[in-house]
Formats: sequence, structure tokens, C-alpha cells
Amino acid sequence: MSEKNDKNVSRAAKLDTATLSDALDKHGINGQCYRIAPRDNSFRLAGRAYTLQYGPASNPPGTVGDYIDDVPPGSVLVLDNQGRDDATVWGDILTEIAHRRGIAGTVIDGFCRDVALCRELDYPVYARGHWMRTGKDRVQVEATNVPVNIGHARVAPGDLLRGDADGVVVIPQEHEEAVLATAEDIEAAENSIREAARSGMRLDEARVQFRYHQLQTAEQ
Repeated sequence: MSEKNDKNVSRAAKLDTATLSDALDKHGINGQCYRIAPRDNSFRLAGRAYTLQYGPASNPPGTVGDYIDDVPPGSVLVLDNQGRDDATVWGDILTEIAHRRGIAGTVIDGFCRDVALCRELDYPVYARGHWMRTGKDRVQVEATNVPVNIGHARVAPGDLLRGDADGVVVIPQEHEEAVLATAEDIEAAENSIREAARSGMRLDEARVQFRYHQLQTAEQ
């Protein structure tokens, strides 16, 4: 499916990660990417995962980043560097090319560098942190488009990702219709509660009226 015609990417882009997190909890899905944060709080992303698995460099070492020209526009690059904070797997050349090619953003279980350019270009990068030391000769790509681990959450190729100032969530493809529908119901209920509270209703009464707690309670 073309990313431009992918209705569920558009649906996810209209929802914030907190609402999607509540919907994931209701369906018993661990999709919150722990400690993966935007390098700038203005960043937003939505798209489908193109995954890479990293490992320690061999001798002679393999490549860190010669995959970028094969990534479909609209994808979210998902790089599993096993949380390493001593070797980066993303920098300014990849940011420039990804931005030019229309890639939706990059999510890293690990560190990036060259954050000034991603902020200047408004190219969304989410990671555990940033530091300047290269991953060259320290890590290498082990596999492409395989299931990976991002912040204790499983991300498979084609899964739906959404990022905002609060972080990143992943919605597995096989559950995305149900999760998105639940998130939309939660958002509608929250909007109704806000309007009721602004009109003078007590918050506890508004939550009961619009079944707020039931919407967030995990299914048995």
C-alpha cells in the first residue's frame, strides 16, 4: 500500500501518543517505546516501520549506514542498536538524504549525533540520547526488515509508528484497526469531558457520563 494512500497512517497522525498508549493498554499490547524521546519537542512522525538490526562490528567491520537509498518514502526508519550509548548510528548525512527522500522520520534504540541539522530541517529523530562519537568500526548492520526491539517494544516491518513530544508508540499491523478505533473513542470521550467541565459539570460526573474509565480499562 502506498504511504500516501494509507488511511491508517493518516488516522494515527491525528492522535497523540498518550491517547494511543491508553488504547494499547486496553488491548493488552506493549507498544510504548520506553525512554525513546524526540531530539526536539516540536518533532512529529507517523508512518510504517522499515527496520534495521545492529550488532558489534566484526573484523573487518561491516557498514553502519549504506541502506538509505532502499528505504521507501513515507517510511519510519527503526534502528535497533540495543540501547548502546557509546556508538551512534545516525548523523547529518543520513538526516539530509532521508529528508530529501521524504522519509517520515527515524527512531533509534540507541544514540544519534548531529542533532543541529535534524532540527534545522525539521526531520524527526527519536532516540535515547545524542552524543558525537561515530559507530563506524564499532557497530554494523546485521539484518534489514526483521522484527526489532525499541525501548522494550517489539517493532516488525510495516508496523505503524506515531511520535510526538511525549515519545513514540508502535501499533502492530494485526491490531491496528482495533487500537486506532479505541484511541478515536478515547479522544472523543476526552473532548466531551472537557466541554462538560467547561460548562460547569463536575469532573467525576463527566467521566462517569462519558464512560471514561471503561474506555481505558484493559480487556479481559
